[in-house]
Amino acid sequence: MMPLDKKTVVMMIAAGGLSCMPAWAASISVTGLFKDKAIVSIDGGRPRTLSVGQTVQGVKLVAADSGSASFDVDGKRRTLGMGQSFAGGAPTGPRQSVSLTADARGHFAAAGSLNGYPMSFLVDTGATSIAISAAEARRIGLDYKAGQATGVGTAAGVVPAWRVKFNTVKVGGITVSQVDGLVVETGLSVPLLGMSFLNRMEMRRDGQTMTLTQRY
Repeated sequence: MMPLDKKTVVMMIAAGGLSCMPAWAASISVTGLFKDKAIVSIDGGRPRTLSVGQTVQGVKLVAADSGSASFDVDGKRRTLGMGQSFAGGAPTGPRQSVSLTADARGHFAAAGSLNGYPMSFLVDTGATSIAISAAEARRIGLDYKAGQATGVGTAAGVVPAWRVKFNTVKVGGITVSQVDGLVVETGLSVPLLGMSFLNRMEMRRDGQTMTLTQRY
């Protein structure tokens, strides 16, 4: 075996050291907080519990209580609250979510408001947009006939409708702006929470519970 010169040995040590370096986390999300413990998701992985002083994937939990957790990541201190996360930059605020419970028929009702007026919706993933009746539109003072006239098919045939834009739609703590909607002249007995709203959500169903989490 040929002897190795000093330069080769140094290069081998350097290469070995690089291969052993930890892969720093690209993102951290806090899903649970306790005294001296935090439940976190690292790089989108499954949530895991860290204890103060523990390091996983380059993330060290420095302190934790029921209000916040502090981490050392790549030599930098990050303090996050419940539901907060960061991805290689400043922490982002918690995203709003709401949980809905199915009724006996498996339908999900959602209490909220439309343009500031209280309204109870029926979640309908088959509807392309939020749809309300002309009577509801008049109740909330919406000049729906200024919208684009169209027609929609119902059990009674095609009925007049108008495409509109709702300024604000609120469900639970979630508020979104400038949402496409439809006002139907007749044949719609309950406001429908359609995909023009739901497309902005992460939807997760677990048995009789549906959770909507705002994406943007």
